[in-house]
Amino acid sequence: MASNAMYLVCDMLNDLVHEDGPSKKTYGPELARRNTVANTAEAIRKAREAGAKIGYVRIGFSADYRECPPNSRIFQGAKKAGMFKLGGWGTEVHPLLAPQPGDFDIIKHRVSPFYATSLEAILQAQQIRRLYVSGVSSSGAVLSAAKDGHDRGYDVFVLDDCCCALNEAQHQAVIDQVKRMTTVLTSATVTFNEEASL
Repeated sequence: MASNAMYLVCDMLNDLVHEDGPSKKTYGPELARRNTVANTAEAIRKAREAGAKIGYVRIGFSADYRECPPNSRIFQGAKKAGMFKLGGWGTEVHPLLAPQPGDFDIIKHRVSPFYATSLEAILQAQQIRRLYVSGVSSSGAVLSAAKDGHDRGYDVFVLDDCCCALNEAQHQAVIDQVKRMTTVLTSATVTFNEEASL
């Protein structure tokens, strides 16, 4: 069993990945081309079957954006667009990837899933040693989670085909970076058991 493993599903929110969401013209084409949502659903299925924990990482802000960093180009743009408001449809996980009872909900206000969130305490309490990471975007939450997880001593695995960036070149640049500190797998090759680190 994979009791010491957690799969972090990063920012697979309606605002970013749903076919009817506000990002359908930016991330939409790449999400469709890479089959990201369906691949992630398969990875989640395999994680549950193996007994790994699932952590859904969600970017979100209060309705008045009080947690939104004023100097962040990314999040100020989201604020202007009215995105990432907690409690609404936009910050819910895509329905094909819906959380189940017992899954972990990690709310963040910055790019990294580790920054000022409950993630570290959850990982310690659950005695997690191996982190599996995927989501949107490859160059944002996924890259940050991979680097921060590595620096905290976790064995990190990135699921390539469950990630997406604005274009393939941007995504591949991230994969090339994380290969130095993680093991890169796919939804087809991951087992969530004791994977062999390279």
